Amino acid sequence: MARTAPQLRRRTAAAPTDRVAGTAPATRRGTRPPRPGERLRYRFDNSMARGTPALVGWLAAGTAVLVVAFAAAVSLLGLRGSDDPVADRSFADEVFSALLHALDPGTVAGEEQAPWRLVAAMLLLTVAGLFVVSALIGVIAAGIDARLADLRRGRSIVLERDHTVVLGWSDSVFTILRELALANESRRRPVVVVLADRDKVEMEDEIRAKVPDLRGTRVVCRSGSPMDVDELAVSSHATARSVILLAPDSDDPDSEVVKTLLALTHEGSEGPRIVAEIRDPANLEVARLVGARRTSLLDIRETVAKLVVQTSRQSGAAAVYTELFDYDGDEIYFLTDHGLAGATYEEAQLFYERATVIGLLDGGVTRLNPPPSAVVGTATLIVVAEDDGVLAGAEVARTRPDPAVLGVEDGTDAHPTRALLLGWNERAPIMLRELDHYAEPGSTLTVVTTHGDPVLPADLEHLAVSVVRAGTTDRAVLEQHVVEGLDQVLVLCYSDHLDAQAADARTLVTLLHVRDILSRREHPTAVVSEMMDDRNRLLAQVADIDDVVVSGEIVSLIVTQLSEDGRLEDVFAELLGSEGSEVYLRPAHWYVAPGAPVAWASVVAGASRRGETALGWTSTALAVRGEDFGVRLNPAKSDLLTVLPGDRVVVLAES
Repeated sequence: MARTAPQLRRRTAAAPTDRVAGTAPATRRGTRPPRPGERLRYRFDNSMARGTPALVGWLAAGTAVLVVAFAAAVSLLGLRGSDDPVADRSFADEVFSALLHALDPGTVAGEEQAPWRLVAAMLLLTVAGLFVVSALIGVIAAGIDARLADLRRGRSIVLERDHTVVLGWSDSVFTILRELALANESRRRPVVVVLADRDKVEMEDEIRAKVPDLRGTRVVCRSGSPMDVDELAVSSHATARSVILLAPDSDDPDSEVVKTLLALTHEGSEGPRIVAEIRDPANLEVARLVGARRTSLLDIRETVAKLVVQTSRQSGAAAVYTELFDYDGDEIYFLTDHGLAGATYEEAQLFYERATVIGLLDGGVTRLNPPPSAVVGTATLIVVAEDDGVLAGAEVARTRPDPAVLGVEDGTDAHPTRALLLGWNERAPIMLRELDHYAEPGSTLTVVTTHGDPVLPADLEHLAVSVVRAGTTDRAVLEQHVVEGLDQVLVLCYSDHLDAQAADARTLVTLLHVRDILSRREHPTAVVSEMMDDRNRLLAQVADIDDVVVSGEIVSLIVTQLSEDGRLEDVFAELLGSEGSEVYLRPAHWYVAPGAPVAWASVVAGASRRGETALGWTSTALAVRGEDFGVRLNPAKSDLLTVLPGDRVVVLAES
């Protein structure tokens, strides 16, 4: 029957009164009080949500209730009968017997002579126990699987101290791990923790494949975002010796680096030393603000550019820098307890048999190649040695320099240069500025590039630069620009426009053409190439290239060294910069007389007389023996060498 209008009005008018008074119909969803059963079910759901331990607890409780119930039934109802030999057993014995029936179906077979009522009860208990035990096994298996999955994801916290933490993932991680393995050979049970937003097992497999020999260093991989404070805590970075922060391969790597620095330093400025990579120099200042005093920032772009310039100025320089930056061979250390407070820098250079003194660290100020008359005093010696263990009981040199064999020529290699730059990328403007610092007035440089839109620095003073848009893999173009009289050829990769392998492929084709053209020229020309992937370095050797700078590898070497000793930051800055003393390879006859065997101590004295520091020498004989570009650093003071035409001494000098 249809409702009349008065009925509808009365119903509508009553509704507001019900809402105000709080007397809405009890059947309305969500307004009635919960029933006791619903409360119990809600609490049960909450307990089950606690995971495997809660599930096991409920099953154990269910088993206990089941066993006690059946034991009580057997005892109270007298199911065993009066003629049963064990009819007078205690309640505890019945509980134990019931437990055996619940857990082991075979126990029923022992009740064949018992009354049928007891057999039926025990059979029912055994069937119920099968369900409980099966569920228990399933829960435990599921819990173990979940735990194994957690371990596979690498979410468990690392309980280590005095370890090295590597945050992020890139191809640089393999070089860093190799170098850390070498650096940790003198440590007891060294550990490196790698935390990255990648699968733990995949990281471990790649490390095993690319770094098969870790020399006793244990690598622990964990999955997580370094930018997340909670996930970062998994690495135990607060108790680490140092933290290496890699620039990720993403669209905005520096932002991720800054966010990770914030996560590392959010609890204060105290903590382990941090070494972070920055790709864009414009982000250095904000990274310094975040990183506080314990962070060393490495500008990837500027570092690679400076190294390419340094190596382009003289053949073999790349081998010298690589030797100083890696842990395979001789590297730079600091010696505080030397007992040479009253000695001069010249005397300190000749003091150690198998260590080369290259500078002083006094009051936090680094001075490479100070004046020979500078007094050591309380300063720390900066030395090149094979290992820090050598410095503990450093052997004193017995060989003294022979003044009669010292060179008398006061030579110089300064002259206007002609250079050719093939290729262009974001590091090229920095290279032009660095080349301008070293260029003599009247020097010229021609840029030939296929990609990019070269914007030349406006502050060049000595270097006249011209730009040609042409194909750098075109033989005709290269024949036109690789001409007689060039002092240096730099081949850059198109890293801004091509992926690493495609860019290196273009570079290799250019190198093959350049070397073939130069082989027909009368005077030798140094060729330096920049590459992205270290695996392509071997291919470049086919083209007989003087030096190959692999940007990712050299940055990884420096990062690893800085993580071990932050004092190296100023040393590397001076070695790669245009201010202070840099590495030079100069004719050996400037320092000692050619033709007769002389001790290395005499070469050191010859360099000191010129205000320079001798690091080593290069020769064709050394190249024949397989040493990199014929370079040998830090020879013993008693080593004999015969200076032949073309031999050069590796020195630190200001110009």
